[in-house]
Amino acid sequence: MSGQRSVATRQVLRWIRVVVAVLVSGCALVGAVRLMVPATGGVDGEPAGVRGQLAFIRGALNEGAGDEAQQQFPEGYFFLHALYGLSWVELGMREPAGEVRDEAVREAEWALGRLDSDAGRAAFSAELTPSYGVFYRGWTNWLRGGTLMLRPDGERDAARVRRFAADSASLGAAFDGAESPYLTAYPGQAWPVDSTVAVASLRLHDTLLPARFAGTVERWLDGVRQRLDPRTGLLPHRVSPGTGAPVEVARGSSQSIIQRFLVEIDPAFAREQYTLFRDRYVVTPLGLGPTTREYPEGMDGPADVDSGPLPLGVSLSATVVTLGAAQVAGDASLAEGIANYGELLGMPVSTPWTKRYAFGLLPIGDAFVAWSKTARPWVAEPGEPPPAHLSPWWRLPLLTVLLLLGAAPWLPALPRRYRRRAAGRE
Repeated sequence: MSGQRSVATRQVLRWIRVVVAVLVSGCALVGAVRLMVPATGGVDGEPAGVRGQLAFIRGALNEGAGDEAQQQFPEGYFFLHALYGLSWVELGMREPAGEVRDEAVREAEWALGRLDSDAGRAAFSAELTPSYGVFYRGWTNWLRGGTLMLRPDGERDAARVRRFAADSASLGAAFDGAESPYLTAYPGQAWPVDSTVAVASLRLHDTLLPARFAGTVERWLDGVRQRLDPRTGLLPHRVSPGTGAPVEVARGSSQSIIQRFLVEIDPAFAREQYTLFRDRYVVTPLGLGPTTREYPEGMDGPADVDSGPLPLGVSLSATVVTLGAAQVAGDASLAEGIANYGELLGMPVSTPWTKRYAFGLLPIGDAFVAWSKTARPWVAEPGEPPPAHLSPWWRLPLLTVLLLLGAAPWLPALPRRYRRRAAGRE
């Protein structure tokens, strides 16, 4: 009887090993597929899975994810709604008419309404110039202009057009009246990335409505060129609120957003800045996938709420946003590379209706991914793509690792099979 139990136990253990081996090999195969299958739609196509992400985000927002995000990040409530609305604008721009366009208009305007509320303004000061600061006013103005872009000229609500014109005029007057090109986002604090978004919204105004801010934009660009970060030649991360003088080196978490918007303001200057950024910040640690450093190569610094943790100096949030920056810059190979690397490491979970990364633990992360994957220029005409930065062979080390992982569970059985076959021949 004990012998029979011993045989049964060995059979059970053998089947457990087979099941584990199949699971490990299956996971390795799925990883290889995610690494190879195109994960972005470019500036014209729709990225697979983005609508599922937006369905997940909307459900999370309905359950209070905005308030939860505000507890985790200084602008968590704002960013989660803003990026949700902007991603719908991006999808709507890919559809000239129909149900998708109608849904995009409805959802983008819903998100804008949540920002244009007491809850949306709660983190900002009404005493700043412009009121509530350049961060709040710039991002909301960009989204407001985006909602107008989704409607033909004859179908735009007159009140919404007047509001966009008035908010743009307020921003323009604030820039014209400031010594620095960088307005304050919070009392006594200024970050160039916030003003970059706001100035891009003025360029969007001049695309949708009669132009009036060309002089403001040119003065802003002149001021920016005079105040670049001396270490990198890029827009600095943080500046003195009075003069705009750099006080902190350019960092990946803000640069990735700057590069997303700068092309809308001045494509030639943006191309120069993007190349500098890419060469100093985009790296492949351990020879694996493309990522974005928080600090330039050769320099390390502390992590904070903007960068998140910095394993090997890499910011995951900056890497995600760099995907969108690369896409609007025409750097398709880098955008696709980051997207595929994210599909491998982001552990996406899909259902017939939704898709979420990292098991949906941080909806704001999904919002950044969706916004980045749908990136396209709104104002600028597509220019000549920059020279390729990412090697076409970058996937090879990862595929090798996945091959070894997939084969490893089966390797111990090979010597046993060889011995059995040798014994049978004898």
